[in-house]
Amino acid sequence: MEDRRKPPAKTGRTFLVVVDNSEEMRAALRYACRRARNTGGRVALLRVAEPPEFQHFAAIGNLMQAEARQEAEDLLHRMAQVVFETSGEFPILYVREGDPRDQLLALIDEERSISILVLAADTDPKRGPGPLCQALTGRYVNRLRIPLTIVPGRLSDDEIDALT
Repeated sequence: MEDRRKPPAKTGRTFLVVVDNSEEMRAALRYACRRARNTGGRVALLRVAEPPEFQHFAAIGNLMQAEARQEAEDLLHRMAQVVFETSGEFPILYVREGDPRDQLLALIDEERSISILVLAADTDPKRGPGPLCQALTGRYVNRLRIPLTIVPGRLSDDEIDALT
């Protein structure tokens, strides 16, 4: 049976997801896409390329930095296709360089259109929730100007769909 409901009116709500190489990022991305689609919102993706540790020679450091940025952009473009397929809209893309926590907080402060941060907790309970979840629910919680949604990283697509 075809779903004949009208799509929700645009709300201007932007769900920010930090794109990394973790297994749990998939859950945060799907949750944000589904919430955006069902509430007339939009998804934004942030990838932070950490500066290379080895910078003994400037040319090598510059090359490593350029490669890290290109890898970040490539990953974001792949994730943008996933966002489009799930939410129906292409996301806003942000690439930053530096410490992930600091760059995330700076982006949230700078981009007033971002209204909800979606992270997923680590799938391994022995490791804890993950560095960003831990920092943003602890020491840095008062630096957030927006709500933080933490999705259990072990949720399946069907479980996420049922929640959203």
